[in-house]
Amino acid sequence: MAPVPASIPAPTQKVEDPYLVAFDPSFDVDNPKDWPSGRKWAVTDVLSATGFNRIMVSTIMAPALSTIAHELHMSSTEAVMALSIYLLATAFGPLVIGPLSEVYGRKTILHASNVWFLVWNIVCGFAKTKEVLVAARFLAGFGASSIYALAGGVLGDVWRPEQRGRSLGMYMLIPLLGAAVGPIIGGFMAFRTTWRWMFWSTSIFQAVMIAVSFTAFHETYAPTILTRRAAKLRKDTGDQRYYSEHERKIVDRSLISILGQALTRPIRLLAFHPVVQITGVISAISYGILYIVLATFASLWTKQYQQSVEISGLHYIAVALGEVAGMQIGAPIMDRYYRRMQARHPDGELAPEHRIPLSFPGAFIAAIGFIIYGWTAQYGVHWIAVDVGIFIASFGMQFAGMALQAYTMDTYSDHTSSALAATQFLRSMTAFLFPLFAPDMYNVMGYGWGNTAIGLLRLICGFAPLALWFWGAKLRKRIQSTE
Repeated sequence: MAPVPASIPAPTQKVEDPYLVAFDPSFDVDNPKDWPSGRKWAVTDVLSATGFNRIMVSTIMAPALSTIAHELHMSSTEAVMALSIYLLATAFGPLVIGPLSEVYGRKTILHASNVWFLVWNIVCGFAKTKEVLVAARFLAGFGASSIYALAGGVLGDVWRPEQRGRSLGMYMLIPLLGAAVGPIIGGFMAFRTTWRWMFWSTSIFQAVMIAVSFTAFHETYAPTILTRRAAKLRKDTGDQRYYSEHERKIVDRSLISILGQALTRPIRLLAFHPVVQITGVISAISYGILYIVLATFASLWTKQYQQSVEISGLHYIAVALGEVAGMQIGAPIMDRYYRRMQARHPDGELAPEHRIPLSFPGAFIAAIGFIIYGWTAQYGVHWIAVDVGIFIASFGMQFAGMALQAYTMDTYSDHTSSALAATQFLRSMTAFLFPLFAPDMYNVMGYGWGNTAIGLLRLICGFAPLALWFWGAKLRKRIQSTE
């Protein structure tokens, strides 16, 4: 971080100060929200493609677990651990990466995490022992987790609230496919070549994305952009009185103090902010349920339906299509609903709570989907019925989840990355833990009652956002400051 000039005025300085460097409120070419659409979409697409690869790597091992376990002398539990520990890393990574992006900017952190992920993903492909594989998977997951922390922050930097649905819909289109496409690709690779190509091929793709991101990704974090503009003005004019709002906030503070405040912000949000707690728990349960499906779906087809590993992977297409449909249908509905509410409140800023009602339909749809999925699988009904059930369940979860993510982004517009890092911690923990007990649950309860229980759990969670609808505004006023 560049040193802060000692001549920066104290925080009591008036906003009208001619030396305060800020964006022109009417239009500013450097303001990410005023960028041309082409540049906005370039940044969004880079994140989307990077997210696809990192999320795909989280599930690509699933069809090959038995093969990897045999070659590296792993027990079934150790094999599942090699798959799930990647997700454990994505719980802790955002807690560091998200706040750092609010200190050093999004671009620097994205590039650093890209390289980190590439190195450790390559190591996974060359692992000769189970210990190396598990350790490398954890470290690769730590680097991959930056996408969870950065994506929401970058989208919040670039797109305005009335464009939230469209930007989320386009960004998530490719990464949503990653979680489901991973097992499909992994299934074919496990059957036709060595499992190591799962990591080598994704590393090649990651290397390409690093090259693209260095050319197409621009800094989007407003405080970083304005701080650099102020520094340039000081250098060009020789006048040390130019400063940005961010510099004024951290004047006379050491780097250790700044980093300490930033790095503890997600934990403070999670510990003291009911908004983050409620949205985080709901999102975590949904995410954990999704990974129960992803971890057990292939075994349903190989054991219950006696299908090959290759064919079992193709059923993940139903999961992907459900998520994509939920996002692509939900996105325009979200934006139209937001604009309608804006028209009804022309004199003031629209409260984030207006995002909440769109989460309720998805909860009901998801519950219905899981009941269909469970009982058709239980009685061995034709595979299309099972896929229809999981399609409906995925659709509902994605439809509901998008509304809550938009609510979090609107509520914490200044620290979106930290807020999403806090919720991602809970999401990744459930994604890591839920699949560990899923086989025992299905063995005891069967697919019918097991998925009925999951559907009812998702339905109960669907009512939790009512607390935000009724008391969200009061909670936002009472929350402890993160500054």
